[in-house]
Amino acid sequence: MSDSDPLKTLFRELLLAAGMIGLLILALYAHTGSMPPLVVVESSSMVHDLENGEVGSIDAGDLVLVHNQDFDTIVTFAEATEVGNPNYGYSQHGLEGDVIIYKKNGEGGTPIIHRAIMEVIPNQIASPNRSVSSDAPLSEYCPDGGTYDSESFDQNGDIGVCVLTWDVPGTNVRDVETVTVQFDGIQAGHYDCDRPVHANVESHLVVWQWQPRHAGILTLGDANSCSVDQGSQAVNGSSGVHSASGTVGPIRASWLIGVGGGEIPWLGTVKLMVSGSDTPGTSHVPSSSFLILFTLIASVLVLPMLVEPVLRRFVSGAPEFEQARTEQMKQYYEEE
Repeated sequence: MSDSDPLKTLFRELLLAAGMIGLLILALYAHTGSMPPLVVVESSSMVHDLENGEVGSIDAGDLVLVHNQDFDTIVTFAEATEVGNPNYGYSQHGLEGDVIIYKKNGEGGTPIIHRAIMEVIPNQIASPNRSVSSDAPLSEYCPDGGTYDSESFDQNGDIGVCVLTWDVPGTNVRDVETVTVQFDGIQAGHYDCDRPVHANVESHLVVWQWQPRHAGILTLGDANSCSVDQGSQAVNGSSGVHSASGTVGPIRASWLIGVGGGEIPWLGTVKLMVSGSDTPGTSHVPSSSFLILFTLIASVLVLPMLVEPVLRRFVSGAPEFEQARTEQMKQYYEEE
């Protein structure tokens, strides 16, 4: 095959394209520490403007970087809105607090990307009955009361504790058996539910007499009108997020996939277009995203055709080009 052989040229270009994609993936991995380093947003649960979308918040069809970050470094909405907290004022994707990607109850299926609202951590703990079988009801682990948490550690470093009381960092809630937090701007930072107010339904987020199943983070989609992932046991009227084993509990470190970083808007729509029937497809993608995406694709295709003639004319007029062409012709005649 000669250098002008079309098959050889095609193979070289495909190899170059694959190499560039590989380098891009490696660069993203080096930046995020996660593989895959990106997730495609499928639902509208984080959309701030359903019709037009919004750069800076998370819309369906966006690509979001997934950072491999320690669970203890996650900043919740409660912490980011507490005056005097070291993380006061910290925001990501249009609102205070981190956005996290997690597995529902640590199980398989499509991960969830929602905002970390508050964390419940054990205050008073007791050692459980460690003589019970592994398949025993959780109540048998804590015969004297408390909630059995299989992933927290006791004073001796042994895994598994009976949690007697809870703390909520970023609020004034300390050493309580059940958790009640009013996100009204007084007890905790104000969280607007953006929903009609009527009997027993406030305009702000209220966690009411919640008995957490274990330590972890309460999460909520920005567009879900205070319907938290942990369901009605945490917030009245919440439908919750569900897995095969039931409603999602507080998000544990072992369930965490990563923390949402920068977004690449619109491009994930292409993946949603070819998704299977078991996904929402493009049904939640803002209408403006299609126009912007098609405009972007058209620009990528048309721009080289417009730029190439200009560059060719500019280069052909350069003295170096004329000299190189003269030397090439001279070499050709010498070979003849």
